[in-house]
Amino acid sequence: MKLTKLAAIALLASTTFSSWAQVDTNKIDDAIKASMARFDVPGMAVAIVENDKVIFAKGFGVTNLDTNKKVNKDTLFGIASNTKAFTTAALAKLVDEGKLSWDDRVIDHLPEFRLYDSYVTREMRIRDLLSHRSGLGLGQGDLMIWPSTDKSVDEILAGLQYLKPASSFRSKYAYNNLMFVTAGEVVARVSGMSWNDYIEKNILQPLHMDNSRAGFSRIPKSNKNWATGHIPMDGTLHPFFVNYLEDFRGAGAIASSVSDMSQWLRTQLAGGKMPSGEQLFSEKQQAQMWHPHITSMASKSAFESYHQQFRGYGLGWSIEDYHGFKKLGHGGGILGMVSQVTLLPEKKLGIVILSNQQAFGALSAVTHEVLEDALELEDKDWVEDLAKSHFEGKQQAYANVKPEAPADYQPQLPNINYTGTLHDDWYGDVIIEQLDSKLHIDFTHTKRLKGTLEHYTGNTFIVKWDEKLLEADAFITFDMSTKNRVNSAKMRAVSTQVTDFSFDFRNLHLKAK
Repeated sequence: MKLTKLAAIALLASTTFSSWAQVDTNKIDDAIKASMARFDVPGMAVAIVENDKVIFAKGFGVTNLDTNKKVNKDTLFGIASNTKAFTTAALAKLVDEGKLSWDDRVIDHLPEFRLYDSYVTREMRIRDLLSHRSGLGLGQGDLMIWPSTDKSVDEILAGLQYLKPASSFRSKYAYNNLMFVTAGEVVARVSGMSWNDYIEKNILQPLHMDNSRAGFSRIPKSNKNWATGHIPMDGTLHPFFVNYLEDFRGAGAIASSVSDMSQWLRTQLAGGKMPSGEQLFSEKQQAQMWHPHITSMASKSAFESYHQQFRGYGLGWSIEDYHGFKKLGHGGGILGMVSQVTLLPEKKLGIVILSNQQAFGALSAVTHEVLEDALELEDKDWVEDLAKSHFEGKQQAYANVKPEAPADYQPQLPNINYTGTLHDDWYGDVIIEQLDSKLHIDFTHTKRLKGTLEHYTGNTFIVKWDEKLLEADAFITFDMSTKNRVNSAKMRAVSTQVTDFSFDFRNLHLKAK
């Protein structure tokens, strides 16, 4: 039978679409349980959206090992950096309304905005805030917000000008949270309401994400259905409460559930159209958000695993190819809690996974299993493959976590010689004092950064934090005057493999007051 050209195209489209498999939810159920067991994850919640339907939304395990309360589809987790896409969507709405442009200069909306370089200050655009191409380094300045400080938005913005760039403007991808904090403040200035209020009233409420909130403190006291993070140490999981990165604001403060997040996925996959039929943001703005603004080298291991040939970052979204499909997504991490969102627009497929343990591999394994099933790929044991690399990597990292003995040991000066107040222009004061014959350190803006100094060699000590679960031991080296008093000090993590990059001690320039 001879087909017309139009009929042939229609048949081809129909055949191609029907050849895509529907996700087997029973298989995914098994993969989730296997991943949780293998990676020792107490609780996990997963939702899958396919062809504008929520085909899976379920909780597994417990919210807290101390209470054993069950996780369900409405359990709240901190979604951390998956908040970035919400901040970008807020700006997209404001662009649609004609209240700003992606190419507006930041200083036109935040006149006090200053960076180290006056040219970058003048030329930084809204889209630059959202694409990790500011020139600041990985996590640079995060100690102003991590782990949970008392700094206001005004103080954070004021500190930006003292952060010396790690690369030239727009030349290199480097993940940075403070630019998204800044973007959140742009939302506030343009809209006339706080970032938190804007997100809740203009995004969460219209999407009927009824239990979600733009900050842990905003969760109603009556809602006890929220998860606590867990940190593995010495073979045991330790419940560890944090306030879901409330200080990160536009960079990471939202609390949500997979039930609520499924509505977000449906909206993303429908070009900004909400399940209600109303438009949250236009397809034109989504094209901007999903366009790579900066690229990175493709990973050899990722090519071998799923044929990655490019990767980049749009506006609030990571972008790569996955077996020939455009894949968008993001991860989010808090101490003891991680999340992952994945979209395959061509397949109309979305996945969100929230968990209360910090093993990203557990989430990636489930995500790959869903994608494998949906795309009818060759069967692979993603749980075992990723668990093997995860635990081998941890074993190697922790084997090197203790510093080597100094090659040329030098004695220290009397403790009193190192005491006093140090000041960093962007962080603030750090106090060194002698108590009970020991040197103590106090990061004055950060409750959890208090500890003791153990001598290493000469004028170098190792900071041992009172809260060991931070896993952030750091070297501190004092530069002394001819009178053996402190001029300045530098810090760096003892192990960059174990310590989170947001403990950016390396960027401090501490000077004696």
